[in-house]
Amino acid sequence: MTDYNVRVVAGRSPRTFQKTETVTHRPDLFTRVPRADFDVPGRSGGLFDAFRWHYLLRLLVRTGVTTRYRNSVLGWTWSYVRPAAQFLVFWIVLGLFLDLERGIPNYAVYLFSGIVVINLFSEGYKNATTSIVNNAPLVRKVYLPRQLFAISAVIVAFVHFLPQVALLLIVCLLMGWIVNISILSILAALAGMLLIMLFALGLGLLFGAVNVRFRDAENIVELFLLLATWASPVLYYWTMVQDAMKQLGWPDWVLELYLLNPITQAVELFHYAFWAPVTDAGLPLPPALALNTLWTFLIALATLFIGQAVFRRLEGRFAQDL
Repeated sequence: MTDYNVRVVAGRSPRTFQKTETVTHRPDLFTRVPRADFDVPGRSGGLFDAFRWHYLLRLLVRTGVTTRYRNSVLGWTWSYVRPAAQFLVFWIVLGLFLDLERGIPNYAVYLFSGIVVINLFSEGYKNATTSIVNNAPLVRKVYLPRQLFAISAVIVAFVHFLPQVALLLIVCLLMGWIVNISILSILAALAGMLLIMLFALGLGLLFGAVNVRFRDAENIVELFLLLATWASPVLYYWTMVQDAMKQLGWPDWVLELYLLNPITQAVELFHYAFWAPVTDAGLPLPPALALNTLWTFLIALATLFIGQAVFRRLEGRFAQDL
């Protein structure tokens, strides 16, 4: 005699009866699972979800890359045309007309190596800021880690950044870059890429979360990007800033703050990696370039930590605000 309350159904075979008993009277297995093992619905794991949901991250990156130039005649050619047009405008107007290239040999390489860094930062930062709003239908209907949108936006910006670096590398190779290249130059280029992506992601998470409720964040980002090109040594040499501060009588710590800007540091790392090997002008490098690289990485990581903290604080209301 079994302990279960068995309901005998007339006309069923013993085999059918045995199956009915097994399905109907099974013990409640969930009572044995501790409550600590359950997760709160909708709670994300932060940036670590990029590793747990890597398949979804790959899908978002693939979608962002393939839809960038959909129904475009030139397609990926625009990744070369746009920075080339930007370079020509700056080189002709600022380098030739305004004579900013004075004292800077190989000004074209100097200018373009800084422009590609600014383009990477601008695209990654701007797209990460608007990533949640642009994916509002997904955010409202299904749960997935919202950080994936900002991370994928920065990675897509990096993919579009690679053709620009390839073009810069070809020009440098024609100028004898391969002869003077060193391990430090390669490490400087890699450090500059990683630094600018971390900084863009941190700011993108911060402003992307705020932008869901206050769309003024997009306008603030536009103003910030307008200043980013002029607030870093892309169009001029860093010693011009030093000389101007001495003439104005400003203290030395202002120059230190200028050099500790992660964008400035990433631009100088690219100058060291691509422009310095093809230039023998004896121009001084920024002071404490290696040490400032470590400090700017700490600043970028702190920005990423703050952006992630604000993002997790506000993400619970994303679906309602959208």
